[in-house]
Amino acid sequence: MTSTNTSDTRLATRLAFFAAGFAMSCWAPLVPFAKARSGVDEAQLGLLLLCLGIGSLIAMPVTGWLSARSGSRPMILLGGIGMALCLPVLAAAGQPWLLALALLLFGASLGTLDVAMNVHAVAVERESDRPLMSGFHALFSVGGFGGAGLVTLMLSQGLSPLAAAGVGSAVALAAVLGAAPRLLRAQGGEPPKLAVPRAAVLLLAGLAAITFLVEGALLDWGALLLVGRGLVEPAGGGLGYMLFSIAMTVGRLTGDRIVMALGDRRVLVQGGLLTVAGFAILLSWDWQPGALAGFVLIGLGASNIVPVLFSLAGRQTVMPPALAIAAVTTTGYAGILAGPALIGFASHLTSLPIAFWMLAALMAFIPATARIVAAR
Repeated sequence: MTSTNTSDTRLATRLAFFAAGFAMSCWAPLVPFAKARSGVDEAQLGLLLLCLGIGSLIAMPVTGWLSARSGSRPMILLGGIGMALCLPVLAAAGQPWLLALALLLFGASLGTLDVAMNVHAVAVERESDRPLMSGFHALFSVGGFGGAGLVTLMLSQGLSPLAAAGVGSAVALAAVLGAAPRLLRAQGGEPPKLAVPRAAVLLLAGLAAITFLVEGALLDWGALLLVGRGLVEPAGGGLGYMLFSIAMTVGRLTGDRIVMALGDRRVLVQGGLLTVAGFAILLSWDWQPGALAGFVLIGLGASNIVPVLFSLAGRQTVMPPALAIAAVTTTGYAGILAGPALIGFASHLTSLPIAFWMLAALMAFIPATARIVAAR
């Protein structure tokens, strides 16, 4: 029987993760242009952006079922090619209904690719003698930097949004097509029965949701926290999230060696404690370098938690791995979508710093439950 862990399958997995991060981040610099072209206001744009999340949440469970039945390869190709084709439509949409439809399809493609590439990553890692998941996820972060940076550069040089989106689409499509012949071939089988995730999988999914919630909160509220405390000027509000993203990427690039040296349980314990410590420093110090160091510690601590949780979901035996990964991915993505609203609600009732202390308390669940979730 051919091994799932070869240089070709590892390269294909990395290309899939890169394509997902690249295509998704290409959309961010295009948002202001899409808003102007479609003629919507901020409130209407917020509703339109919900279509992206709705599309992802619908596609993720379906992708898990199909991947368990026929393998992840066709779903990776469907999601990757779909994302690449949707990008130019997002840049060119002149009517709100067309932008909503494009966002729905873009989100569904992202959700499909997200689940399928993690299923593929678990299959490749399963036959490896060392961890691989953190390195795969690092390529998503690298793609994110590359996509946002390339489109921003092209727009700043005077290229039209459609032209910039077309170039981004071509790069993402090239990565997917480069992965295609190296992906594990689909294997037919009996469709697995859809079932409510078991307790072990629900715990993994809940911990993933907490980690994703933290990432979403830092993205949407980190700048307001720094500016509100007078630590940076409004123009420098994004500095904290930038440092968080860099630290997370560095943590994932070195994460496989860390997981191999420490093991899953210690990575969850030490990563969770480091993240909580980062929140404590961020919220306790009124010294700008100290507060920014808190963002770095949060990024380093959280960087390998989600890859470890995906690996554990793929190795559990209480339900088909593809369905378990779909459950973890869907719940985690729901954390990103719900996080900003929950933080806003909590900060309205209390204050933004107190809402961030609540995030630190939630993160404490990860080291507290590490022994349970990492048990064989």
